[in-house]
Amino acid sequence: MRVALLQYPVVWAEVQENLRLTGIRLKEIAGKADVAVLPEMFTTGFCPNIPNMADTMDGETLRTIRDWAKEYDLAVVGSFMCRDEGKLYNRGFFVQPDGTMDFVDKRHLYPSRGESELFTAGQERKVVAFRGAKFCLQICYDLRFPVWSRNATGFDYDILIYCAAWPDVKLEAWDVMLGSRCIENQCYLVAVNCIGDDNMGLHYKGHSVAYNTRLDKLVWFEDDEAGTKIADFDIERLAHYRQVLPLWKDIDRFQVEV
Repeated sequence: MRVALLQYPVVWAEVQENLRLTGIRLKEIAGKADVAVLPEMFTTGFCPNIPNMADTMDGETLRTIRDWAKEYDLAVVGSFMCRDEGKLYNRGFFVQPDGTMDFVDKRHLYPSRGESELFTAGQERKVVAFRGAKFCLQICYDLRFPVWSRNATGFDYDILIYCAAWPDVKLEAWDVMLGSRCIENQCYLVAVNCIGDDNMGLHYKGHSVAYNTRLDKLVWFEDDEAGTKIADFDIERLAHYRQVLPLWKDIDRFQVEV
């Protein structure tokens, strides 16, 4: 399973330009990756305080993503600002080449810049099957809440994905918690952050990374590094590892109130 991590600046509140640039980057990896992961709110930057930037479920954003997935024969994963039935969501998407689209809304809304006041929290965690692997998609601030990512049976999912807009002032926590989520869930992990500056005075250094279960970095990005890198995951090897070392059997059980 080849997963591409796309770490680039997001042009603040410029949907058309972000769609144009993302399309160019995805074209470059056609035939080289099975899945491409974009950062959080990839068409606008993290600007929940500008709700008029939200697109709808039948809008240009999803139509374009579906076209990319079909043309380049890969699944496209990320999040966008969505208005659905009068409510705002930070909506994650997993769009497959055959047109199948799965969605998950950000569960934990950041208590700053309007997200927790204006947006509606997700009520469901979703696992998506694609080309022999199972993926769990979570969004940025969800990283801080380990119960929400709990791989309860050890085989719920194979690859845990985080798309994020995580500023550099909290980047040390990002690095540490990604490793923790990977180890405690006996999974592969992919995390994609953006780089650059927004118009709110925040800087983003990236630190996108892909880990295997031994916490080896398969690919990673240095501070402010722009580019696309591809991690290759062995799903059969992961299953064998979980059988040989079934730590998941001792996982504490939790009930999440939604």
